[in-house]
Amino acid sequence: MDDQNKNLLLATALSFLVILGWYFFFPPPEEAPQPATQVTETTPTPGDTSAPAAAPSAGAATGEVDAAAAEPEAVEDTPRLTINTPRVEGSISLTGGRIDDLRLKDYRETLDDDSPIVTLLSPAGQANAYYALYGWAPGTGLGIEDVPTANTRWQAEEGATLTPETPVTLTWDNGNGLTFSREIAIDEDYMFSITQSVTNTSGDTVALAPYGTLARHGEPSNLENFFVLHEGVVGMADGELAEIDYDDMTDFDPDPRDGSRAQVTPVTENGWIGFTGHYWMSTLIPAPGDAFRAIAKYDERRDIYQTDVVLPTVTLAAGESTSASTQLFAGAKEWATIREYERGGIEGFLDSIDWGWFFFFTKPIFAVLHWLNAAIGNMGVAIIALTFLLKILVFPLAYKSYASMARMKELQPEMEKLRERAGDDRQKMQKEMMELYKREKVNPAAGCLPILIQIPIFFSLYKVIFVTLELRHSAFFGPFQDLSAPDPTSLYNLFGLLPWGAPTPDSILALVFIGILPILLGVSMWVQQKLNPAPTDETQAMIFAWMPWVFMFMLGGFASGLVVYWITNNVITFTQQYLIMRSHGYTPDVFGNIRSSFKRKEKAEKAEKK
Repeated sequence: MDDQNKNLLLATALSFLVILGWYFFFPPPEEAPQPATQVTETTPTPGDTSAPAAAPSAGAATGEVDAAAAEPEAVEDTPRLTINTPRVEGSISLTGGRIDDLRLKDYRETLDDDSPIVTLLSPAGQANAYYALYGWAPGTGLGIEDVPTANTRWQAEEGATLTPETPVTLTWDNGNGLTFSREIAIDEDYMFSITQSVTNTSGDTVALAPYGTLARHGEPSNLENFFVLHEGVVGMADGELAEIDYDDMTDFDPDPRDGSRAQVTPVTENGWIGFTGHYWMSTLIPAPGDAFRAIAKYDERRDIYQTDVVLPTVTLAAGESTSASTQLFAGAKEWATIREYERGGIEGFLDSIDWGWFFFFTKPIFAVLHWLNAAIGNMGVAIIALTFLLKILVFPLAYKSYASMARMKELQPEMEKLRERAGDDRQKMQKEMMELYKREKVNPAAGCLPILIQIPIFFSLYKVIFVTLELRHSAFFGPFQDLSAPDPTSLYNLFGLLPWGAPTPDSILALVFIGILPILLGVSMWVQQKLNPAPTDETQAMIFAWMPWVFMFMLGGFASGLVVYWITNNVITFTQQYLIMRSHGYTPDVFGNIRSSFKRKEKAEKAEKK
């Protein structure tokens, strides 16, 4: 076996093992059940415990008072204020002043035109209730009945509608000298601004702490449960990112004050905390520069996952007023939108997108892909253009590699002579070969470099395509209308010619009846192999013959966008290698190698018959 074939076999085997390991440990996620699409206030049945989460205690904030949690009430017909912006719709419940009904106008559950739009927040009493709640935790001189709770009936101007131009104001008088108000505003995208105010006319000095809460009842029904994707709590505390899975929240240490399992993180200047999913997120954001405590907790008794931001306790003398402003992001994890919020002062907000361990690759790769898509207007073409740019970037290294491979071809006659002289003395042969490589300035391991370079890029692009919202439902052409999903065509229905659908991605049949793109991938790998004659060793020849088709089936269930990248990469690599070899005096006989591969098959079949 010559050294070039050794290197080529090593590189191919390494690539195969990496892809096989990735496919084994990180299989494509099963299709998640679709979340509820209709949001209406329902009446809980008797004994229903799906009620709003309790407010954080002031004692937890100050160490002075450990206030009892408000007991939730069943909500029947509660007045609501409409939310209507260019990008979201929903309503605010005047019971508790909860932002608990929100849908995203720009996104649908599936590619069907009549598919319902995505629901993000839903009221208590519904399955998988998920909502934002604000209030004041009582401190010195106050009881739980003196502050607004999850069940307080707020007042608002009749017919008020929350739009980017018209904020709404909720008011509540506790009847004991404290008047509370809450102004809620929203921008053109997904950011709510909440300003809570209180005026003390009681004649006594009181203490209380403003807070915000995100609560979700039970784990989300549409969890992907995929290793490469983080779903659960995401937060930033003074520059340190935290990601906590739902399973990990159940292992928090118990809080002796209320029995829930909680993790508390003091934040001195900048931070935020909330829940993130595959494409959607809700996040509580105190004003930059404000100190607060970020709390992630799990209430086992009611199966409620919760994140809180608790601001410092304020003391109000008679006649004084105070206010606290926070923000709530509730919407789609759009890179450009989140980046603008980060530039507006929300530190590290772009890290709420799950860039993974290779963030130093994934972040710039996606930034370039996003720019290309904006310039071209087609995500599939943008992926092809990105592949060209990546190949240009690594071309100097690839050139040295392909040039070294071409020089290896030139040295074949001398290497054969060395083998003849050395005979069975392998030590002598290896020594003389190393001297030959050194004299001719050839690196026998250079052939591995192109594949080794591809591996981190492949993984990073896989992460980008799977995680980022911009790839969701992004079209290429024809049947390829979602580059984040596997190829929708299939041999099973002759690529759409037969009147039945292709196997679903979670079906065993989908592993066999692959689509057009995986087939093109296999063909491109096979043609790329034909730049060199098949190895003389029968075992090597067999491995090389099967490798393209094994990869074809392995990558058949991967995202279409990733397969488009791989096909493009193979075509560019073939072209580069062919031209570089010719420039060094060696012209690959591609068609001759193809013909010889078929002749070998014919000889093997005849030998088997004999």
